[in-house]
Amino acid sequence: MADVKKIATRQSYGEALAELGQIHDDIVVFDADLANATKTDIFKKAFPERHFDCGIAEANMICVAAGLSTTGLVPFASSFAMFAAGRAFEQVRNSIGYPHLNVKIGATHGGISVGEDGASHQCCEDFALMRSIPGMVVMSPADDVEAKAMVKAAYEHEGPVYMRFGRFAAPVIHDADSFKFEIGKGEVMRDGADVALIANGLLAAEALSAAGILAQQGISARVINMATIKPLDEELVLKAARECGRIVTCEEHSIIGGLGEAVCAVIAEHGLACPVKRVGVNDEFGHSGPAGALLKQFGLSGEHIAEAAKGLCGK
Repeated sequence: MADVKKIATRQSYGEALAELGQIHDDIVVFDADLANATKTDIFKKAFPERHFDCGIAEANMICVAAGLSTTGLVPFASSFAMFAAGRAFEQVRNSIGYPHLNVKIGATHGGISVGEDGASHQCCEDFALMRSIPGMVVMSPADDVEAKAMVKAAYEHEGPVYMRFGRFAAPVIHDADSFKFEIGKGEVMRDGADVALIANGLLAAEALSAAGILAQQGISARVINMATIKPLDEELVLKAARECGRIVTCEEHSIIGGLGEAVCAVIAEHGLACPVKRVGVNDEFGHSGPAGALLKQFGLSGEHIAEAAKGLCGK
């Protein structure tokens, strides 16, 4: 994908906020001393009176956002995933989730691809944490186009939303003119019959790459972009299980508690005999290094996904 345009979805988040801010004057944006990194500074430059820096106090930021949401405003609270989902979990649960307030959380720098920042900042637990909160929508876009559409959908959704955006530039795999996004709906990006690759975030592009590798070896792989982890598109998962008979889930997250487990739960509850291989970060912490190299080292590349699929197919 050397010739494919690449954009970090954190950049898409900042641009989408600024675009929405021109249309909706009820949007307010909060950050925790990271506006340049989360790209909410784009919104800040356009609407300084609606951007609030809460300092290095993420828990307080969440509570302030919760309070303002009760006045009719629509707050977007932003920080690194490690801090938005991890450090502020109690406040997200009790101040946003429990009263089911209309707060959107824009969490950037998620996953191993945070790179040189190392294990302390490579949040691979956020899907699991946020999925556990009743009523919380949890999403991770594949590229710039989907990220911008997702932010718009989050604004239009009534209730708490958690969105994860990346630091590492992701290939743009959608056409902006034709793409449509809907919360809770997956997307078949490539059809196939032998195995289904269900992915999100950076790994959606890697799954497409894996499908190309598999095609050269006579294996037909269906690629599904599952940007919404909760609520999961169960109908699409079950259809893939019945028609393909084998599933590989692909996520830049721990294999514990994320997309893979959500898919496995649906298949098990419906009693389907469909083996699932979870490609993700195994029960381990990351470490500092170049993002691209880390994705390969932790088994998150297209080649690794293809190998996992070949194993399921017995080839």
